[in-house]
Amino acid sequence: MRHTFFMLAIIACLNLNAQGYTNPIIKGFNPDPSVCCVGEDYYLVTSSFQYFPGVPLYHSKDLVNWEHIGHVLTRESQLYLKGANSTGGIYAPVIRHHNGRFYMITTNVSTIGNFIVHTDDINGEWSDPVQVKIGGIDPSLFWDEDGKCWFSGTVDGSIMICEINPDTGDILSTPKRVWDGIGGRWPEAPHIYKKDGWYYLMIAEGGTEFGHMETIARSRHIDGPYTPAPHNPILAHYKASTQTNPIQGVGHADLVQAHDGSWWMVCLGFRTQSGMHHLLGRETFLAPVRWDEGAWPVVNATGDIAIEMNVPTLPQKPVKAVEARDEFDSEPGPEWSWVRNPDMSKYRISDGRLRIYGNASGMDETTESPAFICRRQQDHDFVAETVVKLGNARSGDKAGISVYMDSNGHYDICLTRKDGKWFIAANYTLGAINHTEYIPYGSSKVWLKVTGDPLHYRFWYSEDGKSYRPAGTGDTRYLSSETYGNFTGIMIGLWAQSPSGAGYADFDYFEYR
Repeated sequence: MRHTFFMLAIIACLNLNAQGYTNPIIKGFNPDPSVCCVGEDYYLVTSSFQYFPGVPLYHSKDLVNWEHIGHVLTRESQLYLKGANSTGGIYAPVIRHHNGRFYMITTNVSTIGNFIVHTDDINGEWSDPVQVKIGGIDPSLFWDEDGKCWFSGTVDGSIMICEINPDTGDILSTPKRVWDGIGGRWPEAPHIYKKDGWYYLMIAEGGTEFGHMETIARSRHIDGPYTPAPHNPILAHYKASTQTNPIQGVGHADLVQAHDGSWWMVCLGFRTQSGMHHLLGRETFLAPVRWDEGAWPVVNATGDIAIEMNVPTLPQKPVKAVEARDEFDSEPGPEWSWVRNPDMSKYRISDGRLRIYGNASGMDETTESPAFICRRQQDHDFVAETVVKLGNARSGDKAGISVYMDSNGHYDICLTRKDGKWFIAANYTLGAINHTEYIPYGSSKVWLKVTGDPLHYRFWYSEDGKSYRPAGTGDTRYLSSETYGNFTGIMIGLWAQSPSGAGYADFDYFEYR
């Protein structure tokens, strides 16, 4: 008994003196992070673009370990995505807490523009949107000490602010242009903070690519004039000293003061692979901030970040990891997403199987939602596998795994019915280029697997789930943001297509490791 108590005491001491963590803190396509502190709890949201539900919501006790607890936008009345492509939908959400209420402000660039939702229960439903009738993108909220709520956003290449009512969206003062940044292109993602009698205005500049950076200015008055920090940018990886850093494109940040008084920054960045390409999307990273009284904030001492961060942290409180294998014995967890607003009648979970009823256009669908359920690729090296059986199959029916950047850029491995015979098909779609390779097969059931590394996606099939044969290989570079384009990251998941509408696919499990 004394031995057990002694070990627990050692663990407690280690927990109180936590040291170091690994970036990114949230892996895979999770860009534009925003964070707020409520007591000893932290809540973080990221952009979701064309995916539904919208605005992933994460919770942490230590800023390092995050649990995906749900989404902010879970109803079509909050998030209409018909016709939204990978550059449409939800941009740059911001989460704030004021007087017991959570607010989330963001932009649906495909429909309503800037809007706000709120909730008094972070684990419950959020309100329907109230529109803020100011153009532009990347809105943020700030409550001053007098209770006034200020909107800041990017309008026509400048940072604009005005007073608003966050519960109604009403504009209460004339929008005013307050800062254009330090000369980087596309000044955006403004956040206002007040400290030591100063209003600090932090923004992103340089475009959300390799030249991305974070800059800051301050003023004694919320409407300016704002004076830039002499050491701008406060975060950037375009310098010679960081050009080989595996993290690039850092920026679009938010600051938070932890419950112990320390300051931290969350930001986006991307991990490079296959040369200077990236496919995982922009991910969420964490850095410590020194912010002395009356001084400018200093990010991680040198204005850059690393994969391995050997710095003091809050006492770390690990969270339960997502299970590698989904046996489909319950409804899909928050790690799963759909492209645009899904027709949920096409998905059914029963008897430990996920049944997907195929639609006509398959993974090339550009307006409606394809019959496709997916989750983020989070690692350069991974394995994804499933077993699928086609039912009521007719010629042209198919189902399998897709490696998906968007409707015009995806690699797929599937089982298909063609001219009364079964085939394994490996498909490569890259804009106007579409190529499919067929391998004769003898059954309506097959095990399928995708393996990834920094250079290639490789596709495999098996008759028994033990002995796999190769079906094709795709170069990762062709799906990268640098080659193909796109703001998002690779999603991997299960899909079905049935031109007649009669066919369906039963998946026994999906495993990502």
